Amino acid sequence: MHLFNRTAPRWVVLIIDMVLCTFSVYLSYDLRFNFSIPETEVKMMPLAFGSLLTVRLISFLISRTYTGIIRYTSYKDSQRIFITLAGGTLLLFVINLIAFRIAGKYVAPYSILMIDFLISMLAMSAMRVIVKSAYMEWTHKTDNRTDVLIMGAGEEGLVVKHAIEQDAGINFRVLGFVDENPKLRKRKLEGKPVFHVDSDLEDLLRANQISSLIIADKEVNTKRINELIEICVKFNTKVQRAPSAGNWANGKLSFAQIQEVNIEDLLERDPINLDVKEIRNQLQGKLVLITGAAGSIGSEIARQVILYNPSKVVLLDIAESPLYELELFITENNPNAVCESVIADIRNADRMKRVFDYFRPDVVFHAAAYKHVPVMEVNPSEAILTNVKGTKILADLSVQYGVEKFVMISTDKAVNPTNVMGASKRIAEIYIQSLNKISDTQFITTRFGNVLGSAGSVIPRFKKQIEKGLPVTVTDENITRFFMTIPEACQLVLEACKMGHGGEIFIFDMGKPVKIAELARKMIRLSGLEPDKDIRIVYTGLRPGEKLYEELLNKQEDTLATHHSKILIAKVREYHFEEISREIDELTELFKTQDNIALVSKMKAIVPEYISNNSEFEKLDRRSI
Repeated sequence: MHLFNRTAPRWVVLIIDMVLCTFSVYLSYDLRFNFSIPETEVKMMPLAFGSLLTVRLISFLISRTYTGIIRYTSYKDSQRIFITLAGGTLLLFVINLIAFRIAGKYVAPYSILMIDFLISMLAMSAMRVIVKSAYMEWTHKTDNRTDVLIMGAGEEGLVVKHAIEQDAGINFRVLGFVDENPKLRKRKLEGKPVFHVDSDLEDLLRANQISSLIIADKEVNTKRINELIEICVKFNTKVQRAPSAGNWANGKLSFAQIQEVNIEDLLERDPINLDVKEIRNQLQGKLVLITGAAGSIGSEIARQVILYNPSKVVLLDIAESPLYELELFITENNPNAVCESVIADIRNADRMKRVFDYFRPDVVFHAAAYKHVPVMEVNPSEAILTNVKGTKILADLSVQYGVEKFVMISTDKAVNPTNVMGASKRIAEIYIQSLNKISDTQFITTRFGNVLGSAGSVIPRFKKQIEKGLPVTVTDENITRFFMTIPEACQLVLEACKMGHGGEIFIFDMGKPVKIAELARKMIRLSGLEPDKDIRIVYTGLRPGEKLYEELLNKQEDTLATHHSKILIAKVREYHFEEISREIDELTELFKTQDNIALVSKMKAIVPEYISNNSEFEKLDRRSI
C-alpha cells in the first residue's frame, strides 16, 4: 500500500513517455511496410528517429505532460497529451516540407508521422489508464475504504466521483449513483451502476455499509433532502452535499468541499432578487456608519455594503476583538475598501457626538441593541439605556449632522410585545418614526424575526448539546419562530434602505413559522442520531417574557405592498414627536432610580399593547384591568 501511495518522480514519467514514443516510431515503420522495411528506409530511419524523438521531447517539456500524477489521470490529462502530440506532428509535417524543399528528401514519410501520432496517443493514454486502474484495484482490495453513493447520475455526479477518486487523503470509494430518473436505472456511468432513488436506495443502504449519500444534483429540493435524511438516518448513513460550481476552489471541486447537509439547507428559502443598480446608486461614494458592527447582523451588513463601493465604512461597536477581526476580514477580501473601526458606546452622547462630528456619515445602519429576551427581562434599565436612549442619541445626531438615511434594525418581538426587550425596540421604532416627520433625515425601520446562525439563535445551542450527547432543551412543545438566514436578512435591509423614503416600518416575508421542537428533531437526525432514542428532547417551560409564537404585525396594524415580493410596509399608529420625546425623557430619567417596576410601568404606558407573559411584570397588567 505504501508503495502505491508514493508518487513517481517526474523525470521517470518523462523517460517512460519517451520510451513509448521510441517504440511507437519503430512500430509505425513495421506497420507501414508490413513488417518488411525496405533498405532505403532503413538508412533514413536514424534521421527519422532523431527528428521525431527530438520534437516529442521538446513538446513534452513545453506542455509538461509528465507532471500529472499518473494514478489520478483524468480526461483533461488525455486532452493535453492529444494536443501536445498533434502539435508535434504538425511541426514534423512542416519540417518535412522544408527538408524536401532544401535537400529533396523527407525526414520521414507522412504516413509514418500519422501512424506514429495514433500509436503514441494510444500508448501514452493506455499506460496512464492501466496505472490508474491498477492503483484503484489495489487500494480497493488492501485498505478499509468505505462506500459512498452519489445522488445525481449526470455531469455533476461525475465531478463528485472524480473528486473522491483523485483526493489522495480520503478513504472512500463510489459504490454507484442514485438518480430520480427511472430511465437511468441499471445503466452504468464510468463503470459504476446507476440506481433509482425511490426503488433502490433503501435496499442499497440495508445491504451495504454506506457511510455517506452525497447529493451532487443541484435540482434536489429541500423536501427531497428531508426525505433522504429520514431514510438514511435509519441506516446510520450521513447525507452530504457538494457545493455549486461557483463555490469551487480555483474552479475545481475538492473532496474537502463536500460538507454534511446542515439545518440551514433544510430551511432553505427562495433566493432574493436585489435591485443591485439602485442599491449601488444609494451607497456608492457615501460614508456609511454601522453601529453594532461586530454583531451577526451588523457584520453581515458591513460585508455587503462594502461591495457597493462606499467612500468609507465606519464600523462602530463596543466589542473590540470581533470588531478587529471584521476589519481584517474586510480589508483582506476587499483590498480597495476603506473602513475604520471605532470603539464606542452608543449610550454615551458625548462620544457619539464626537463620532458624528468627525466622520459626518451619509447613511447610518443602526444594528446595535440588546436582544436576549430572558436577560433583558431581569435587566430592564439596561434595555432602556441601550435600545431606547442609545437609539435616541443616534437619531438626534443624525438630524443634527444631516444624515440622509437612518435605517434601524428592529425585531418581530416589538409587535404586541410580551417582554422588556420587545417593548424597548417598539419605543425606539415610535421615536424615529415621529422624528422622521419633523426632519430632513429619512428614518426607516426594518422588522424581521430570528436569523439562523446568530449568537442568540437556538441552532448553535442545539448543535453544542447534540455534540456533547446532552438532551436538547426546548422551552415548549408548541413554540414556533420565524427564521431567516443572516445574508438574506441583510440583503432585505439594503433593499429597504433603497426603497424607503422615511417613516416606513418594513416587514420582511419570513416564510412559514417553524416549530422549534421539529427543528431540534431535524438537527438530531442530521447528526446521524435518532430523536428520543439517542438524544432526548426535554421541554423546560417558557422563559420570562417569552411567548409561544412571534408576530410581524400588531393587531391594529395593516400592510401595504411594495414592488419587492418579500417586503411589506406596516401601517402603524402615528405619534406626535413632542409627546413621545417627553415620554422617553421621563423613561430615561427613571433609569437613575433603578426601580424595575417603575421603569416597566412607564414602558407599558408608552406602549399600551405591551402585555407581559411569564414574567414578574404580569402583576402590572392586572393592576390596569
